[in-house]
Amino acid sequence: MKTIGLIGGMSWESTAEYYRLLNELARDRLGGLHSARCVLHSVDFAEIEQLQVQGRWAEAAEILAGAARSLEAAGADLMLICTNTMHKVADAVEAAVSIPLLHLADATADAVRASGLSRVGLLGTAFTMEQDFYRGRLEAGGLQVFIPDSAQRGLVHQVIYEELCLGVIKDESRAAYRKVIEDLVAAGAEGIILGCTEIELLIGPEDSPVPVFPTARLHAEAAVDAALTQHG
Repeated sequence: MKTIGLIGGMSWESTAEYYRLLNELARDRLGGLHSARCVLHSVDFAEIEQLQVQGRWAEAAEILAGAARSLEAAGADLMLICTNTMHKVADAVEAAVSIPLLHLADATADAVRASGLSRVGLLGTAFTMEQDFYRGRLEAGGLQVFIPDSAQRGLVHQVIYEELCLGVIKDESRAAYRKVIEDLVAAGAEGIILGCTEIELLIGPEDSPVPVFPTARLHAEAAVDAALTQHG
């Protein structure tokens, strides 16, 4: 099995889920006591979050590029950025190393298309929902993307940063997310992309009338598939 490099810590709550998922998937695929070969570089999310808010994306990109270089030096054969939002700087991170970066939006779009759907609602941080770096990648993959209205986007974003990234799970926030999902479905969404890795801590298939696409799990599945591929 190839070694999977993880750029994590954004937040560590979801990075822990990545580690669990990768190891469970490796065990399920290989059996016995097998686990995933991983190298993790975990950054300080407080530093990254401040750069996000201030729009200092180039500086954030250099921090993640440095993390990528450390993973390559540690023997990683492929790399994941364990957060949707920071895929805004994915091109700069990928350019810093010679190992492949598995893009989270590509793994997600592949899963949506494989399910036979094309009209999806997108939940995530305000950056992910409103900017083109992620939505545009999904649309380039053949999907029609719906996002919540302005007030609902603010709510979704606030819950991520003020609750989920801190490991806080509230029933009232789950109910609020369910209402956002219902409105996206009413607008025409056939599925819902949980486009922030922390959302999977709050929302599951039982919370949506249409299929949900949990991006951390889909990313981990793509990574294990790639790590078990002998060529390429």
